[in-house]
Amino acid sequence: MLPLVVLRLAVPASAQGLLHTAVFLADRAMLARHGTDSLAAMQLCGPLLWSTSSVLGAFTIGTVALVGRAVGASDRALAAAAVRAALALALVLGTLCTAILLALSHGLDRLFPAAGAATWAAARGYLAWASPAMPALMAATAAGAALAAAGDTRSPMLAALLANAVNVAVGWLLIFGHAGLPSMGAAGAGAGTAAAGLVELAVLFFVLRRSDGAVTLAGAGGERQAAVRIARVSLPALVERVAQHAGFLGFVSMIGALGPLAMAANQAVVSLESVSFLTIEGFATAAAAVVAQKLGAADPAQARRGALVALAMAEGFALLVALLFATLPGALLSAFSPGPEAVRTGLPCMFVAATAQPFMAAADVLGQALRGAGATRSTLLVVLMGGLLVRLSATALFVFGLGLGLTGVWLGSTVDWIVRAGLSGWLFARGDWARARV
Repeated sequence: MLPLVVLRLAVPASAQGLLHTAVFLADRAMLARHGTDSLAAMQLCGPLLWSTSSVLGAFTIGTVALVGRAVGASDRALAAAAVRAALALALVLGTLCTAILLALSHGLDRLFPAAGAATWAAARGYLAWASPAMPALMAATAAGAALAAAGDTRSPMLAALLANAVNVAVGWLLIFGHAGLPSMGAAGAGAGTAAAGLVELAVLFFVLRRSDGAVTLAGAGGERQAAVRIARVSLPALVERVAQHAGFLGFVSMIGALGPLAMAANQAVVSLESVSFLTIEGFATAAAAVVAQKLGAADPAQARRGALVALAMAEGFALLVALLFATLPGALLSAFSPGPEAVRTGLPCMFVAATAQPFMAAADVLGQALRGAGATRSTLLVVLMGGLLVRLSATALFVFGLGLGLTGVWLGSTVDWIVRAGLSGWLFARGDWARARV
């Protein structure tokens, strides 16, 4: 029965990840046709947007742990209070995220000095449209996390389907200037991102208002206590994400130092790898939900088994992706590259990315299982070692010490995934996560 539970959770969550990836790829494909500077701008905007929203969105880790345990213990009142607290936190932190991104948009020339004036201008256009929508985007993320923790990954998937259709439609109209509208390039992609976030939040808010759903926000009381519990679990996750994204921004700066061609080629490889990563995230989401619910039901043995089932499924998918990357690298890259020179630059990276896939799957699924249990101090250790220390030092060695260019970037990230997979496996095998306090 447990494999079926994991599949029931993982398939819609993976589909949601693929839907987001499809839009991500569609945006990049359209921007690649618009011009190299438009595509390279996403190498600047993507990390800034992701890093800022991810760090401030660390509270969703505590949301998953608390909602999952409440659902496992059949405590609907606590689960509802946790949802209300999470949405309030999302709106506050989303507003802060908007302010940070708008401030960063004025310093792109200092953050990425090798990018060039045209790329800076395109990136500022994207951020000017996408940044104000961050409260809605973060609230939608919190709502989706709460529903997934309660066992409903179907509703977030359907909301993502509608939101992504809006994203593609708005992006297509405004990137190229169809239907008499102005051609906005990267700014048009930012407008599509903003519209999608608003639509997704509206759908999920409607789902959460139902009193008969897997979890609801209906009712009142208990929000302050729930917020304290969410914060207690999320604080180490916040530090973890600060460390991870500080390392990631340093990582991106090294890519930026290689120039616009390497940036565009890297964006194409990242676009392809995101298909794997976001699908694996579906299995990781299932692992976190099952672990949280089974611990709430006082059944740590089933929590462990659920995580291992999710890991096995994720590894099967990762190996399939690795095979595709290794056998069809040129054909895959051509769809998301602005020209043959970018394809040639990205080609060696595809073989390195193929090697990384099984390690990435293990690190992601086991890491999310630990977070679902509330063991966020353990995952903080993993990220400090892998995402900060190992990734930066290994990438600097390969890129600048050995002169391997963009291939060295992907070798550095692969070493990071290997270290994270080993540490996460060791921490999971120890079993201390089953006694984590939420």
